Amino acid sequence: MQIKDSELILNPDGSVYHLNLRPEHISDTIIFVGDQDRVEKITKHFESIEFSTQKREFKTQTGYYKDRRITVISTGIGPDNIDIVLNELDALVNIDLKTRQPKTYLTSLNIIRVGTSGSLQADIPIDSFVMSTHGLDVNGMLHFYQIKGISNPEIEDAFIAHTDWDKNKARPIIIENSTYLEKYFDSDKVFHGMTGTAGGFYGPQGRVLRLPLFDPELNSKLDSFEHNGFRITNFEMETSVIYGLSKLLGHEALSLNAIIANRANGDFSKDPKKTVEKLILYTLERIVNI
Repeated sequence: MQIKDSELILNPDGSVYHLNLRPEHISDTIIFVGDQDRVEKITKHFESIEFSTQKREFKTQTGYYKDRRITVISTGIGPDNIDIVLNELDALVNIDLKTRQPKTYLTSLNIIRVGTSGSLQADIPIDSFVMSTHGLDVNGMLHFYQIKGISNPEIEDAFIAHTDWDKNKARPIIIENSTYLEKYFDSDKVFHGMTGTAGGFYGPQGRVLRLPLFDPELNSKLDSFEHNGFRITNFEMETSVIYGLSKLLGHEALSLNAIIANRANGDFSKDPKKTVEKLILYTLERIVNI
């Protein structure tokens, strides 16, 4: 069935609406960053850049690192932006934009998030790296899709019981990473753990300025959650949705986090830019081996 103009919006040049991209503009290996200024912090290491564009917070550059063609895209902050970016990237490779028909043979993208995050565990220090084995979705966005089959009800039920999760909130969802990508990025330089993905930076992550929290003990409940070796190591705003939508659409996804704060002991990195730069170089060197 042909997809309606109102559902898949294209610009006059045939590019997808928000990202301003056409299929030839992207590689099958894509790095996600939140901050648009971080795109060039990655591509400055490229041998060449063949394409660059920006619309709103979505900045894209495609080029070559060594002999590997890579696209870097800034997603902005939050689950809603990931919904836009992943759906439009999938449309570029798996929908014929001229006929508006899904393709018979689908393409799987390799998506690696390079982000910053705060650790919830005292033993995961600032300036370290965390590889997200799972994304813990506590923002509710994925409930708009048919997620049965990608979630982990046993761990979710244990988390709900441990936190006394309020029934008026969206049910937490736990989604695994791509084990295919994990083997290329794993090493003794990275910690492993479940990454919580909130729908906001302040209240949803337990920060208090002037507004009281619905559950002021939630962060301590997150810190202390453990189920069959699973624990929550860090908190941010993108990973679970990247994992969830990638699994639903047939893409491989992995989230790597530079730990620039430790919420458990109140530390903040003295040189977060240096930590992020180290993670960028680590990621690029691993990508060339995929």
